[in-house]
Amino acid sequence: MLSFLVWLLLLFLCWPIALLALVLYPLVWLLLLPFRLLGVGVEAVFELLRAIVMLPARVLGHSPGR
Repeated sequence: MLSFLVWLLLLFLCWPIALLALVLYPLVWLLLLPFRLLGVGVEAVFELLRAIVMLPARVLGHSPGR
């Protein structure tokens, strides 16, 4: 919501830059998509490593919520 209000303010102050931002936003999103997918993969690897390290404690009966 805040970004939309900032865009409206930019549209009021300088409409060519606001329209350029509106056009370039999907292109920037597409360029950043591989980095988001890489981040998801790295996070999954870290969660797997955490699960492997914590497995002995879980087998012995320790629950992370207690």
